[in-house]
Amino acid sequence: MTTCACGNCQFFDTQGKMTRQKNRDSGLCRFNPPMAQADAGEPAVWPRVDSRDWCGHFAVTVERFMTAAE
Repeated sequence: MTTCACGNCQFFDTQGKMTRQKNRDSGLCRFNPPMAQADAGEPAVWPRVDSRDWCGHFAVTVERFMTAAE
């Protein structure tokens, strides 16, 4: 049984430039589009999440590969 956590989700990205330089237990959530920052000079960014976080959009990573193979 897969634990419902961001680290096990198909939308969890640890390959981005921002996450490779930071903590290995964090990543970017790619489910929703990037969000604008409060400071007008800052670009929109993907939400940073911890691998142990979770939300209602969880989708097991294996599902992505099964769908592509069909």
